[in-house]
Amino acid sequence: MTALSYGIQLPVQSQSTMYAEPWEAAAGPEDLLAVARTADRAGFDYIASCDHVAIPRRLAPAMSTVWYDPVATLAFLAAATERVRLLSHVAVVGLRHPLLTAKQYATLDHLSAGRLILGVGAGHVREEFEVLGVDFERRGAVLDETVDALRAALGAEEFPEHHGKRYDFEGLGQRPRPAQDRVPLWVGGSSPAAVRRAALKGDGWLPQGDPRDRLPGQIARLGRLRAEAGIEDPLTVGAITEPLYVGTPSWDVGRRTLTGPPDRLAESLRAYGAMGVHQIQVRFRCRSRGELTDQMAAFGAEVAPDL
Repeated sequence: MTALSYGIQLPVQSQSTMYAEPWEAAAGPEDLLAVARTADRAGFDYIASCDHVAIPRRLAPAMSTVWYDPVATLAFLAAATERVRLLSHVAVVGLRHPLLTAKQYATLDHLSAGRLILGVGAGHVREEFEVLGVDFERRGAVLDETVDALRAALGAEEFPEHHGKRYDFEGLGQRPRPAQDRVPLWVGGSSPAAVRRAALKGDGWLPQGDPRDRLPGQIARLGRLRAEAGIEDPLTVGAITEPLYVGTPSWDVGRRTLTGPPDRLAESLRAYGAMGVHQIQVRFRCRSRGELTDQMAAFGAEVAPDL
């Protein structure tokens, strides 16, 4: 079993009521900077930012309307960090022309000296698609072609070429090119279509919160699909862990939260590696930015070495 790497979805930049902590409502750029710098120092493999263009009123009470732009956010934090990778989790790339997406993310990779991981997903908010003139019902097919187009547009060629049903381009140059020879493309989602897309088109898989008992079956299917397609390249398999709290909390952190001394947390999290997971996305219960950065530092120093 190889060591698990670990990353974090940034607070503040997305504030769905499903996971945002109360302190985030009044937080801003300085808090994002502090968390990103802590991740950089504490050995986190990546920091991640979400993607929504606009939230309809019917969903705003649950999702909120706080969704920072991932390219702007990750570029801002790239300048304040040195080694941590920059993940879009996930970019709804079907909302935009692939040459526009490639221009943005190639520039981000270039400016960050090759730290981009492009996470992509199909999206789920109908109104976003409709207002941007994209077919919501066919978003899966649109994403499939967009991934192919992005592979070309983020490749080595200054003048990329793609000929598909929806997008057709050649003879149009884009520089700067990405700093990486191959930008890792991780596919998000846990539906059968998303798992198939990850297996056949991705360099990694970002599940949509699958519980532990569901992951082995999903991982087995990924392997089966890749073997049937003759794909031998490795696939980075991810998992989103339960909420964590390093130590014994003095407040109610919720019944699903994993708590306790570092060795006990590490033992529990190693079960993900035993399933075939390569990277875990962790989230910490916290009442303030300071508590969050303290938790991150403790995890990096005391839990991670045993992963």
